[in-house]
Amino acid sequence: NNLEIVTELKLISYFCRFRKWKFHRKTPHQPRETPYPGVSILKPLVGVDPNLPSNLETFFTMNYPQYEILFCIHDESDPSRMLVEKLIEKYPHVDTRVFIGGKNVGINPKINNMQPGYDAAKYDLILVSDSGLRMKEDTLLDMVNHMSEKVGLVHQMPFTSDRKGFPAVLEKVYFGTSHARLYLSAEFIGILCATGMSALMRKSILDEVGGIKKFGCYLAEDYFFSKCILDKGWKICISSQPAFQNSGFCDVFGFQMRITRWAKLRIAMLPTTMFFEPISECVLLGALSSWAVNFLFQLDPIAWYLVHILVWFLLDWILLSIVQNGSPPFSKFEFVVAWIFREACAPYLFLKAIFDPTIRWRVGVYRLRWGGFVEVMNNKLHV
Repeated sequence: NNLEIVTELKLISYFCRFRKWKFHRKTPHQPRETPYPGVSILKPLVGVDPNLPSNLETFFTMNYPQYEILFCIHDESDPSRMLVEKLIEKYPHVDTRVFIGGKNVGINPKINNMQPGYDAAKYDLILVSDSGLRMKEDTLLDMVNHMSEKVGLVHQMPFTSDRKGFPAVLEKVYFGTSHARLYLSAEFIGILCATGMSALMRKSILDEVGGIKKFGCYLAEDYFFSKCILDKGWKICISSQPAFQNSGFCDVFGFQMRITRWAKLRIAMLPTTMFFEPISECVLLGALSSWAVNFLFQLDPIAWYLVHILVWFLLDWILLSIVQNGSPPFSKFEFVVAWIFREACAPYLFLKAIFDPTIRWRVGVYRLRWGGFVEVMNNKLHV
C-alpha cells in the first residue's frame, strides 16, 4: 500500500504541472476595486557572493506599484552594506531602509537579523526573501494576486537560475525533479510544505502570536510560520512562479550539506519522515517494487528494476522541463550524470541526517531536538 501511495503522489505531481496555465504564467496588472496593497520586503544579508549585486538589483526593478525593501545586515563591517548603499543611490525612487546588527530575540540567526526590519515594516503584507534569490519583474505581482481574502501565506517552489558547471547542473536536477515532485505533490494534497526562502505573509497574523520573535527558538522558522497561519484558520497557496536561487557560490559539498540540513529539520519536526521519505526515492522504491512483483507474480526482478529506473528517469526529465519552462540549459548527458549522482547519494545523505542531529548554519552550531527545537552548541555570536 505504501508503494502505491508514493507512486500515485509521483503521478499526481506530473499531472498537476502539465496544467501550464498555473505555472510560469505572465501576470499583468489586473483591474481591482481597491489599489494593490503595499508590501514590506525583509531581505536578511550576511556576506556577499559574485551574484549578489545582480540579485539584489532585481528587487529594485520589480513591476509593482507600492513596496519597501528592508535590508537587515548582520553587522556594520559586513561587505553587503556598501553594495546596498550603491543600489540605494542608483534607485533613489525605491523606498528602502537599512537595519544593521539585528536584535537578539532567540537562537535563530535569521530571525535575529530580521527583527528590526520586521518591527519597522509599515505594510501588512511582508515578503521574507533570502539573499540568494533573483526576482522577475512580475513575481511580486503574481504572489499578491494569489493572496486572496482567505489566504494568509503565498510561497514559491524552490528552483534555480541557469548557471555554469556541474554543481549548478546538480542543483537544478535536484530542485527540478526530486524536490519538485515531493513539493508539488504535498501542495496538491494539502500537506504543509512551504519554504521560507520566498514567502509572502500577512503580518497581522504573526502579530497575534507576538511577531516573528516567537519563532526564534526554531531553526525551521518557515515551517512554524506556515503552521501558525494554518492553525489560525487561513489558507496557504503556491505562486505560479518558482523561486530562482542564484547564489554565486555553487559546489557539490555545500549543496549536499544543505540537503542534509533540510532532512535533519524535517526529521526533527515530522519523525514519520524517517519511514516514508526513503521510499519516495527511485533506488529504494525500485528495489522494493522488484521484490514485490517477484514475490507476487514471479516476474524477473532485475528486468523490472531496469524498467522502473528508465521510466522514472524519463518522467524526471519531463518534470524538469516543465519546471524549467523549456529545455534545461545543459545536455542530456550532463543530466544523466547529475541524475545518477543525486540518486546514488540520496540514501547516504538521508542516513547521515538521521544519525547526526548536529547542524552547522551561518556562524553557529546547533543540536536538534524533537519538535524542531534546537540548542546552541557553541558560544559564537548568533545575531
